[in-house]
Amino acid sequence: MSLVLATDAQKTQRDAVTHAAWGSPLSVPQYQEREARLRAHPWSREGMNTWLWLADDGRVLASCETFHTDSFLRGADGQLTPGDSYAIASVYTEEHLRGRGHATRLMDAVAAELERIAPRPHSVVLFSDVGAPLYRRSGYVEVPAWDWQLDAADAPGGRPVDGGLRETDVAAALARMRQPEVPFFLWPSATQVDWHLERERIYAELLARPRPQTCGAVVGESTALWMMNARYGELMVLMLDARDASAAEALLTEARRVAHQAGLKRVVWWEEAATAPLLTGVPGAVRVQRDGSLPMLRPLRADLPPAPEVPFPRALWV
Repeated sequence: MSLVLATDAQKTQRDAVTHAAWGSPLSVPQYQEREARLRAHPWSREGMNTWLWLADDGRVLASCETFHTDSFLRGADGQLTPGDSYAIASVYTEEHLRGRGHATRLMDAVAAELERIAPRPHSVVLFSDVGAPLYRRSGYVEVPAWDWQLDAADAPGGRPVDGGLRETDVAAALARMRQPEVPFFLWPSATQVDWHLERERIYAELLARPRPQTCGAVVGESTALWMMNARYGELMVLMLDARDASAAEALLTEARRVAHQAGLKRVVWWEEAATAPLLTGVPGAVRVQRDGSLPMLRPLRADLPPAPEVPFPRALWV
């Protein structure tokens, strides 16, 4: 067996195979268009690969994608040391080949290859929709995962935001956000956030859905970035940097209004330790343990802090 990088033709062939797992509500041609457009996005061109685990006769036994993302170690003096982390996505084994360990061997081989080629190896992360046990075999450790949810509503009143954000504002919005005060964290680039917005653009076009009027908002020194998850009818908060409870409520109230105007059902955001205490007083907010997109981390160096201590905003998802 061997690990190889997929050719463009093999990527297109895998798109036809994996549609059954991730394509709904798109048709096969629409899903193939989505995948081609996402692979053409600048963030994908910068650091995305599709990996195939092949049998000796050349048959594809399993496949996955990897995306390079920036990560940082914080020293005792507070100084940040940048490094290379990788997010794994779309791990897939065809149904008739499952239960034979192909995905596990693929994950082990990919992690070993990434550790070999990374200039400054830090970690490999993934977001499991099949629980934790499968990936624990390959050294991944899960991070506690909770959602916060709010129904979409045209909810006037309360503290108004200072303004909404457009796509051209993303880089400046990220620059003003506070980075986590923890020993190790991953941090999305503006290009990675735009990859999420490209997904929004694609679904809006293919499914003829209206897009939200903004991709975030600011109030005082607090900032939120969001995108439409048309597949589930949600406004997904990608990043939330609220300096106090009043700012958190103002930003999420604005998100509810934006979601309502776009015809979406709810606002959803991933819990992070820094913002969780500010959310308990937001009217109508519900905390739900997540059983999908479960963050898991495999270190590529021995001195990395334990996985449960690593924050995972939704913008890191792939």
